[in-house]
Amino acid sequence: MNFQNLYAFLRALQKNNAKEWMDDNRKWYHEIRDSYIEWLTQMDLKLSEIDPNYTHTPGKKAINRINNNLLYHPNKPIYKDHFGAGLDQETKQGDFYIHLGTSESFIAGGFYKPKSALLKSIRQAIDYNGEELKAILNKPSFKEVFGNLVDDGDSLQTAPKGFSQDHEHIDLLRRKTFAVQHNLTQKTVMSADFDNQVIKIYKEMLPFRTYLNQAVSV
Repeated sequence: MNFQNLYAFLRALQKNNAKEWMDDNRKWYHEIRDSYIEWLTQMDLKLSEIDPNYTHTPGKKAINRINNNLLYHPNKPIYKDHFGAGLDQETKQGDFYIHLGTSESFIAGGFYKPKSALLKSIRQAIDYNGEELKAILNKPSFKEVFGNLVDDGDSLQTAPKGFSQDHEHIDLLRRKTFAVQHNLTQKTVMSADFDNQVIKIYKEMLPFRTYLNQAVSV
């Protein structure tokens, strides 16, 4: 996969975010998209070899549309400034998300502002066994790769309904997002070692995703 070409395309698209430009450069777009789909498919196979519970997600299924949804966001540009893809996709579970864009590139996973039923299940798991989640979050290697949980700025100021204000895990129970993110530089993405970096990040994130996915599966 020529990631340098991918970033070059996205920079050009960002400067010419219009259907006319995309029509004139449709061949370039499909060249990038097809190559990225092939890379995702190969990564899908590699990740399935290290995780027995991995859900196969071929590149064509993993990749997101580059068109913005103008029906719900009419003020957004026609096209996104990134290629997004979710591997290890399973219904109602958090996937392994790869975001390659002009302004930011990162790998993330977990649940970003999940629906109330899923959030309730996660909070119940924390109430029952929050020590396990905290042990995962406080593991030195995990901290090194991800830092802290993604801050959506939307945490509750008080305890959620059904939980005490002095609950030992109140800091987690107040949250509405349970996700982590590892930021990438374009230099890292374009390096020969990028595939190994993705695998390393996947392995480090796996216990966190497993905890959350089990929480919403019960």
